[in-house]
Amino acid sequence: MSMPALFKGRLSIPVIGAPLFIISVPDLVIAQCKAGVVGAFPALNARPPELLDEWLARIGEELAAYDKAHPEAPSAPFAVNQIVHRSNNRLEHDLALCEKHKVPMIITSLGAREELNQAAHRWGGIVFHDVINQKFAHKAIEKGADGLILVSAGAGGHAGVISPFAFVAETRQWFEGPIALSGAIANGRAIRAARMLGADFAYIGSAFIATKEANAVEGYKQMITNSSAEDIVYSNLFTGVHGNYLKPSIMAAGMDPDNLPTSDPSKMSFGTDASGERAKPKAWKQIWGSGQGVGSVAKILPAAELIGRFKKEYDGAFDPPL
Repeated sequence: MSMPALFKGRLSIPVIGAPLFIISVPDLVIAQCKAGVVGAFPALNARPPELLDEWLARIGEELAAYDKAHPEAPSAPFAVNQIVHRSNNRLEHDLALCEKHKVPMIITSLGAREELNQAAHRWGGIVFHDVINQKFAHKAIEKGADGLILVSAGAGGHAGVISPFAFVAETRQWFEGPIALSGAIANGRAIRAARMLGADFAYIGSAFIATKEANAVEGYKQMITNSSAEDIVYSNLFTGVHGNYLKPSIMAAGMDPDNLPTSDPSKMSFGTDASGERAKPKAWKQIWGSGQGVGSVAKILPAAELIGRFKKEYDGAFDPPL
């Protein structure tokens, strides 16, 4: 396994907080980093686009101040997620701001672009690309990504269908670089299991929705704590890309979660309309995403407390005797 120098001595546990659309904001990112896990947010969460400059400045300044006050346990690095899909007309603007602020880590989604990876490397950043199969994994590394995020079956949001056991094992046959594993990871034992499989990091999203700092409505947070794996529905109806969503939110929108039609992937959009508002489907606002690990999330907590629980479980995990 390979741990980039960027992370050494700066993590309390090997976790990257997934960038969650709408939900991941500076309050959550800063709390995650101070508690020793990588905090991340989608650049598109900062609206209007000019707000991204303020967000990056605030995160950098607050983490620098924290590191000065806690040299023995500095904060984890943070990451910005860039949607590389052709409909994201903010990409060049947002990437320029990441260069201005020397963002330490970029997470790319829905497309791999060599010039983006090269740009990040020029300012000293690293790039992880999220993938759902080996075809996309090979393409990402060929185009210069430093690491892979394997989005396996059970992950929240835009998820794949491959078992994490198979996905990590097959990837490790050809890739020795850093790997983060996503898919139903919501407790410290699962983080330990990801490491045992051969991943360097656990990539966790759904559990952080039910935190005090998350920019999610109270009903969403409560639904996370009240749901289990059986409440997750896999569909491409809402964005054109298959993803996992909470069944109760689908029902609340007046739809039958057991009889959803399919969607045209070409209709997927991550751009803005004429008014400057992001063109988006009903997903994320009315239809709430979540992974199958929600059964491990029992209550709404501050992010630091949740990470503390993860660490206790991670440190206490063991392989029981036969």
